[in-house]
Amino acid sequence: YSFFLVLLILGLLSHYSVQSLRFEVKSGEVKCIHEDIRKNSMSIGNYSIVNPNEGQPLPESHKLIVRVDTPSKMSSHFANHVESGQFKFETTEEGNYVACFWGVEHHPKITLSVDFEWGTGVAVAAKTGFNNVAKRRNVDAMTVSLFNLVETVTSIHEEMTYIRNREFEDLEFTWATNTRMAWLGLLSFFVCFSVAGLQLWHLKTFFEKKKII
Repeated sequence: YSFFLVLLILGLLSHYSVQSLRFEVKSGEVKCIHEDIRKNSMSIGNYSIVNPNEGQPLPESHKLIVRVDTPSKMSSHFANHVESGQFKFETTEEGNYVACFWGVEHHPKITLSVDFEWGTGVAVAAKTGFNNVAKRRNVDAMTVSLFNLVETVTSIHEEMTYIRNREFEDLEFTWATNTRMAWLGLLSFFVCFSVAGLQLWHLKTFFEKKKII
């Protein structure tokens, strides 16, 4: 029962860890995809231009410039005038990684459809790490499966710890924001009350001088 439960959790997390989408980018313009990735996590991306004329060669005008940047704005991948490609790296810092796709200049302007799949964490480990282990070690299928299970459970634990830490950070930020808003509300109330008091005092003084009251 526990074995099947672990496999179920693995399936859910693996699905969550892979981002697959199709988007459009016009020639001369840029489209960027953001992904929040933790440190020491494997990341793999595959991209390709969708052929508008199935069964025929891709037009020469259909080219992309692709760049993937780390949170510190360092380039992890760069490709110039390509139809498709792949990037693969292990993250050295935690934060927001950005993959940008430029449509190569063309007149008149054209619109490119791009298929993009970006996987990180458990899903990538399941696809790459265990196959490499099997190639490096001449072992039977049962041993590879056991290796697979152990590494997967470890990756799941690391992912859950990362998510929990991010939740704590979000809660602390929310609490700090609410506290500041409460103090700001009290300050606003005090200012409004003071202004109202000053207005009443001014009106009373004015009426007394005019001997209205």
